[in-house]
Amino acid sequence: MLGSTLIQTGTGRGFVLAVGKHTRAGSTAQILDIESELTPLQKKLETIANQIGTLGVYVAVLTFIAMAVRLLVQIFYANSREISDKQNLADLMDAFIIAVTVVVVAVPEGLPLAVTISLAFSVSEMQKENNMVRRLHASETMGGANEICTDKTGTLTRNEMTVMAMWIQG
Repeated sequence: MLGSTLIQTGTGRGFVLAVGKHTRAGSTAQILDIESELTPLQKKLETIANQIGTLGVYVAVLTFIAMAVRLLVQIFYANSREISDKQNLADLMDAFIIAVTVVVVAVPEGLPLAVTISLAFSVSEMQKENNMVRRLHASETMGGANEICTDKTGTLTRNEMTVMAMWIQG
């Protein structure tokens, strides 16, 4: 009896010889399981998201400083307010809230969704050309391929090319 098979009807007894990765289905799944390392596109997106986040923090700090300086100018230079005015604390809190808002707005939440949608579109386009793609990031990987070596049936090779014959003119 093989695991991962469907039994329709009947009764029976079985003796388990192997479980998990030691079964045929488990060893096949382990061979097909690819390490989940970041693809080049995911690495670039992570870099861009980090840069945008860092820029957002800098802009938020500058915004807070500019609003605080404006408040200090109103208090000390223009003498339009007293230093003990309760509105000063409220204005300082408003500046802080605006700075936090700038940081929150700067984080690109829609970026992963847009990339996923574009990868799904490329997979559907490849499927129209009878190319079956199991994982979305495979379309990105294939987009970066310059040469693909197959045999006459279309089976992919092991990426080890060997010269079998050579003819040199002269």
